Amino acid sequence: MSYAGQQPESVYNSIESRYFYALRRTDDGELFFTKIDQLDADAVVQVNKMGDPKDNYSDFNQGIDFFEGRDAEHNLVYKNLNFEQLRWDDRTLFYYVNEEGELVLKVNRPHTYPVGHSSDG
Repeated sequence: MSYAGQQPESVYNSIESRYFYALRRTDDGELFFTKIDQLDADAVVQVNKMGDPKDNYSDFNQGIDFFEGRDAEHNLVYKNLNFEQLRWDDRTLFYYVNEEGELVLKVNRPHTYPVGHSSDG
């Protein structure tokens, strides 16, 4: 196969922190995890929800991690921010909760999520 322009490998190798990871929790304590691949042309992430702009998180930058979505009393710092923690990584990570209720991380190994469980939130 031939390509016009850059070879796919050169594009892949030039992207630092290829994957965007984000974590949020509902008021009921449910955890939602989002993973975006920058090479996926259809991937979209909404950092802030609709609302008063003063409640937005405005310092979002590609490649910059953020872990201060809640204060010392566990209250949201930015009301419109969709995610309480944001992380960029060049490794592909898979998080899941095992049968013992533990949050588990697989690094560079695929994970098949059970059918009927939400993979979007």
